Amino acid sequence: MISIPTIKRFPSYLRVLRHYRQLGYDWISATKIAEELGLTAVQVRKDMAGTGVEGKPKIGFEIDPLIAAIMHNLNWDTQTDAILVGAGNLGLALARYEGFASYGLRITAIFDSDESKCGKAVGDLLIMPINNISSYIQAHEVRIAVLTVPAAQAQQVAEQLVAYGIRAIWNFAPKDLKLSENVIVQRSDLATSFAVLSAKCRRMIDHGENSPVDLL
Repeated sequence: MISIPTIKRFPSYLRVLRHYRQLGYDWISATKIAEELGLTAVQVRKDMAGTGVEGKPKIGFEIDPLIAAIMHNLNWDTQTDAILVGAGNLGLALARYEGFASYGLRITAIFDSDESKCGKAVGDLLIMPINNISSYIQAHEVRIAVLTVPAAQAQQVAEQLVAYGIRAIWNFAPKDLKLSENVIVQRSDLATSFAVLSAKCRRMIDHGENSPVDLL
């Protein structure tokens, strides 16, 4: 089984591989990938071993098969439908983001509790009343929800989604959800990301503008 740290590095590997493919390369070495991402060649080879694609000595990895293998291991080579709950600024931005298609993710419906938003178009979709979620999930057999509601509503809405059949939640709400173990929850915490950025900036200032900063 591929480790979670390796899975987290896979999207970065894909960016590098696609970049070099666009430049006309058919092969790439572990050393080159490592240099691009600030890793070691040993780590790259270890990560790639889980894909089933073997590199060749002094040549490296063939780019196209490696891209295909990483996409397969991430389950990005098949289309996955999801609903989005919460049509605030963040929710609308995510709904309009075209890059999800490259991950195999398709937002098929948007829901919100604010009746004044219902019926408004977001790309090819119309915002629907939150009361329609249950029937939509059952009719379309959607199992993934993107949650962008306010923190105060997140737990209640998440519990309702699970009761309706949702089995995985991508949580953008600033709230830690407490759900049963058979529900997959992945939280995207903007505050945590900014905390790391802010702390690194603070250390850089304290050690001098041009000093390298390591945040352990």
